[in-house]
Amino acid sequence: MSTSLNLFGGAITTIAPSNLIDASAIRQVPDTQEVLLYPDSSISIIVEILQRVEPNDNHDAVKFHFDSLAHDNDAVSSQVLSTDVIPNDRGDATPSIITLSGSQRVPKFNRTVPDEVRIMMALYRVQDKGIDLVVTFNIPVVSQDGGAVQEEQLDRPLQDFDVFARSLCIQDYSLFA
Repeated sequence: MSTSLNLFGGAITTIAPSNLIDASAIRQVPDTQEVLLYPDSSISIIVEILQRVEPNDNHDAVKFHFDSLAHDNDAVSSQVLSTDVIPNDRGDATPSIITLSGSQRVPKFNRTVPDEVRIMMALYRVQDKGIDLVVTFNIPVVSQDGGAVQEEQLDRPLQDFDVFARSLCIQDYSLFA
């Protein structure tokens, strides 16, 4: 079951699974991020407000953010599977979505065997504010901690990502002031 979700105090809205856990109830989350967790796996969703990156080409920009994530995760390997642009045809001012599907092999908690994480990323380029709004679904498909999503269960988080990304709406642009 999905529900409407207010992010950043309602400045951004989206549709998301109703059972997500707000990570700020568990740990400190920076003001520029919203972090949501699935209760039954190690899937996490991060919505992050970042400064606009240099590449003007949308595909290059989303790849830049993916590579930056791989660097931050100390990924031993990463691969972009696809990128796409989904026009916003709803009639609001939310930018079109640049999506990326990829994978990263990430060592966690000093383990020698890295986890394999499917990365689904959506980029919204708010040009007049100099902002890149990045949504990242981290979906472990091989995990040492037992939180991996099995292949037959992968459709659900991929559908959740699609709904989340397509329904995301920026309600208040003063968030980026």
